[in-house]
Amino acid sequence: MGRWLTSGRVFWLGLFAVTWLLSQYSFQLYKALDARWIIRYPKKWQLPLEDSISGFLDWLVETANFYFFTFRDLTRAIAAVLEAPYQFLRNLLIEGFTTGYGDSAVQLAPSLGWVAVVVCVIAIGHYARNWALAALVGACFLYLAVFGQWHSAMITLASVLIAVPIGAVGGLFLGIAAYRAPWFNRLLQPVLDLMQTVPVFAYLVPILILFGFGPVAALVATVIYAMPPMVRITILSLHSVPEEIQEAGRMAGCTKRQIMWKVLVPSATPSLMVGVNQVIMLSLNMVIIASMIGAGGLGFDVLASLRRLDIGAGIEAGLAIVVMAIALDRASQAFAERSQRNLPEGNLLQRHPWSSTVLLVILANLVLGRFVPALQTYPDAMTLTTGPFWSDAMEWINVNFFDTFEAIKVVVLQGLLLPVKKFFSGIPWAWGIIATGLISWRIGGWKLGVMAALMMAFIAASGLWAKAMITIYLCGVSVLIATVIGIPLGIWAAEKPAAGRVILGFMDTLQTLPSFVYLIPVVMLFRVGDFSAMIAVVLYALAPAVRYAAHGLRDVPEQMIEAGVMSGCTKRQLLWRVKLPLATPQLLLGLNQTIMLAISMLVITALVGTRDLGQEVYIALTKANAGQGIVAGLSVAFIAIVADRIVNALAEGQRRRLGL
Repeated sequence: MGRWLTSGRVFWLGLFAVTWLLSQYSFQLYKALDARWIIRYPKKWQLPLEDSISGFLDWLVETANFYFFTFRDLTRAIAAVLEAPYQFLRNLLIEGFTTGYGDSAVQLAPSLGWVAVVVCVIAIGHYARNWALAALVGACFLYLAVFGQWHSAMITLASVLIAVPIGAVGGLFLGIAAYRAPWFNRLLQPVLDLMQTVPVFAYLVPILILFGFGPVAALVATVIYAMPPMVRITILSLHSVPEEIQEAGRMAGCTKRQIMWKVLVPSATPSLMVGVNQVIMLSLNMVIIASMIGAGGLGFDVLASLRRLDIGAGIEAGLAIVVMAIALDRASQAFAERSQRNLPEGNLLQRHPWSSTVLLVILANLVLGRFVPALQTYPDAMTLTTGPFWSDAMEWINVNFFDTFEAIKVVVLQGLLLPVKKFFSGIPWAWGIIATGLISWRIGGWKLGVMAALMMAFIAASGLWAKAMITIYLCGVSVLIATVIGIPLGIWAAEKPAAGRVILGFMDTLQTLPSFVYLIPVVMLFRVGDFSAMIAVVLYALAPAVRYAAHGLRDVPEQMIEAGVMSGCTKRQLLWRVKLPLATPQLLLGLNQTIMLAISMLVITALVGTRDLGQEVYIALTKANAGQGIVAGLSVAFIAIVADRIVNALAEGQRRRLGL
């Protein structure tokens, strides 16, 4: 009995039993005691946060004055600073440069045109690595022209070319400040946690109120969304620079400023470029969401197709985003791995052959484009479309497999989703707070327990307990399925290199697809509802479970495997008794990332009819209700933070047990 108690099984079984009983019989308890507060948080106790936040933002926009300028003047100045380069890039890539307005407008210079842009990206690809990369990025941009996505793609590219430098440079300077000042780092980490866990929709609402509807508001939201990984990677990269390199700089007489910019930053450049890569990918992932507040481009095309349930147009625009993401991703990775090369000798043209070629092509295109319009704008008669193919394919699948899909949907709904939903929906708010605190205390200590209980109490006091339980249920089921599918795939990828290349390549594709793109075929096949939301979340959140499982198994020390073999372990025993236990911290890290992606996707699946916190945030966005959006967004963030801390505590405990 002592060992039973020590193992904690009584605690976990008892906690589950009490929670299940209260979940099943809370309504009967409420009826017997005539105590409605058992199942619903009393309205008179709710925090009046929504009105306070909305009132504060109204005061900022309408009244706030900082002596020499108002807050509205500040937002207009920021908007002007962002809008000028954005409009320049739009003119350069799409619209051309004009003077005057309306019928009296006169064109000063045309845009670069598709030929010049394709040559530019080919030159960048070759400069970054080799001809293979040049061909890949060139083919990606040529695809955008051939399939009629050029105009929207260039609008998206203009947004990315503004957001990425701001996010990368801003993240770099914040990371450097955090590296130099430990107190600033301690202040910054909770802010970064919040920025990465608050759903994007939540801060679209205040940004919409502060900056208005349009591309500038979308750019601000994109920078906020994409900057945190750059900050974290900068801090990590600077701390990873070997001490002897810094010591060499000090011995050479470098000042602190020189050590930072001539020693640390150059040494950390490959790692910093990984951060730039993440900023690019997150900016592209943001383009559809930002289209809700006026970003335009490919994101707007996907969103409009989703609203019309136009499967062909939606997949075409989604594939265009994927193609652009692949080109920018591979190019940025190549720059991260690129070593310094010696310039060839000779004159200016010989030393910079690609720059000279690009310049000549641009000049020739500007001149010849006046006489041959096809050099400027890809001819409509030569464009191809796959829209009808995708629409016909989806219609054929629906006609031939509708009964099969419906049967699968009914089985999963009745056998898994509805029972789990009933369990979480029935948990009384008071016991839910206590149970979350007890779970967190048992896993991570009393501090984590108190923090988790307070965060769940905030959700209850905001009047969002019921929707929070729906969020936890959907996220929990989706993460469970993604983990059950992902870990075996990761094991297969690690054990079989040939299969691994295919599996991890497929995961690359899933990670480059924008989150909204998953909704289109899922809705067409399964209609709206929790089942469709779950399928979309599983597809979006699957990649980390696979990748971290494969990575963890591959990183198991060779000597541990040899020791297992020498002990007579079979391949099966080697996997279950040696590799998987040692890879558990990596598996838990994959679980953590799967949870984070699932929670972020749940806000987007509100478009397919889920009645969770994501729906609350989306409604706030459509009504421009900042208070409602921020409170619901914070509730989602608190759920994410609690889950993140619990999984991290589990991983840390496993590392201690393994002596790592």
